[in-house]
Amino acid sequence: HDPPPPHPLAHHTPTPCRAPRGTDPELPGPPPRVVLALLARNAEHSLPHCLGALESMDYPAGSIALWCATDHNSDNTTAMLQEWLGAVGKDYHSVVWKAQEEPSSYADELGPKHWSDKRYENLMRLKQEALTYAREQRADYILFVDTDSILTNNQTLKFLMAQNKSVVAPMLDSQTFYSNFWCGITPQGYYRRTADYFPTKNRQQVGCFSVPMVYATFLIDLRKEETSRLAFYPPHPNYTWAFDDIIVFAYSCQAAGAEVHVCNQQRFGYINVPVKAHQTLEDERANFVHLTLEAMVDGPPMQRSRHISLLPKPLTKMGFDEIFLINLVRRPDRRQRMLASLRELEIAPRVVDAVDGSTLNSSDIKVLGVDLLPGYYDPFSGRTLTKGEVGCFLSHYNVWKEIVSRGLERSVVFEDDVRFEAAFPARLHRLMEELEGAQQDWDLIYLGRKQVNVEDEAPVEGVRNLVVAGYSYWTLAYVISLRGAQKLLAAKPLSKMLPVDEFLPIMYDKHPNEDYKQHFAPRDLLVFSAHPLLVYPTHYAGDSNWLSDTETSTIWDDDTKKTDWAGSQKNLRDSRGGAGHLRSTARDEL
Repeated sequence: HDPPPPHPLAHHTPTPCRAPRGTDPELPGPPPRVVLALLARNAEHSLPHCLGALESMDYPAGSIALWCATDHNSDNTTAMLQEWLGAVGKDYHSVVWKAQEEPSSYADELGPKHWSDKRYENLMRLKQEALTYAREQRADYILFVDTDSILTNNQTLKFLMAQNKSVVAPMLDSQTFYSNFWCGITPQGYYRRTADYFPTKNRQQVGCFSVPMVYATFLIDLRKEETSRLAFYPPHPNYTWAFDDIIVFAYSCQAAGAEVHVCNQQRFGYINVPVKAHQTLEDERANFVHLTLEAMVDGPPMQRSRHISLLPKPLTKMGFDEIFLINLVRRPDRRQRMLASLRELEIAPRVVDAVDGSTLNSSDIKVLGVDLLPGYYDPFSGRTLTKGEVGCFLSHYNVWKEIVSRGLERSVVFEDDVRFEAAFPARLHRLMEELEGAQQDWDLIYLGRKQVNVEDEAPVEGVRNLVVAGYSYWTLAYVISLRGAQKLLAAKPLSKMLPVDEFLPIMYDKHPNEDYKQHFAPRDLLVFSAHPLLVYPTHYAGDSNWLSDTETSTIWDDDTKKTDWAGSQKNLRDSRGGAGHLRSTARDEL
């Protein structure tokens, strides 16, 4: 059969959000009745956060009927859902529970992340069953929630109701440019790239926009006449597009004349980027861990359910002798975020209280034996050393001393403003394994830095993702050997101090200033860098939440001379794109 003529929705035209009409959940009277449909499969990694978000939703539970289904699990999803429903089910209007434990896989699937025809069909049947149930219960709305969608905004449901749309979704953020809507669709039902996707995803244009498709988490207004014709299964009689639940539903919306909208006026929550068909549940778990780390940086963070019993994650040092985390005591928010991030990554750190440069007076500095490197000036602002930079240097110096005194062969050093890349522990483990296999000698390896010179750095033979480091800024995170720490201490840097991220390139003889270098010998530190980097800064100069204890400080020997970041280029976002944690590729958008 030929499909019907393309509906206007197939061609995305942003439309301003209209004033809400109809039932207002804030008005007196009984709140609208909602069926919340939750479908879960192999969701152990995300379910505690998904359910925690639902618990926090600002909507009377007595007006919500829960419809929960799970099937074909090879993890602990069923037990988690049962525990949660046992704890909260009595608070809701009613609960429908459907569980199919056996078999744990579909006969036609290649693996747990493969979307086979049988899996699509089962999902469509379940969604249709939930929709039929909502209609039979005379519910006003049905809210579909995927377990990889975390609604951190507890006003999401009320907000969506107030938009008075037939089908409406909250735009969800992810680790990349992936989200839960399409802006364009071809007449054959395939994805069509449009000029509107990125401005919408990046909130450069804000509102509720007409789109051809939403998925993962969305609200259907069952009171509207056109939504009575919506269906997930069986597909529309004229349907010829791909056998895929989200495309089948998009076609159903077109055929019924039910407009679909996505809203991005607020930050509603997060969606995990799906893994490929050949990948594993562990890959998906690692992806989700990365999403939780991103949420900690960008906010608001996710909260786990209070009603699911979770064993504490076993923490390790990833095969290193020590993991150091340098943090100022007066920055407890940073400490808390980094400790939470490292817990998610299952890393056990030793917290080192940083030297607070702002508390140092001239006498303290002299007692410590600190003196300025003759002729040092910041290359951008022309200022001399700040007290914050003195404190930062002393903090790293104290770590190097501890490494030597304890005889630690291999250590990792983190500052407290680190944003981790995806699969950080696995990637670092592979890097160190290959380094050992190649018998490559090394003293220090940057895990995060700002490359100063544009020219390519030589790759290291036999070690993927490792280059010989050129002149670099930042000491965000690095791996250091016992010998490397010994070399840095032997240079006696306190009596000729400059910022620690200028000192390191001098020690591996890549600093461009010959005058500075002549004060240090030998300059034989063996330094490499992960490439691509494994961490980035949480914020950059000029960002709303950016804060620097080195740039915004006072001159090292004069409390009356204050400094700020405006003259320095070190903390600006890398204009080459090398210091951004998001990567725009076609697959990210899909």
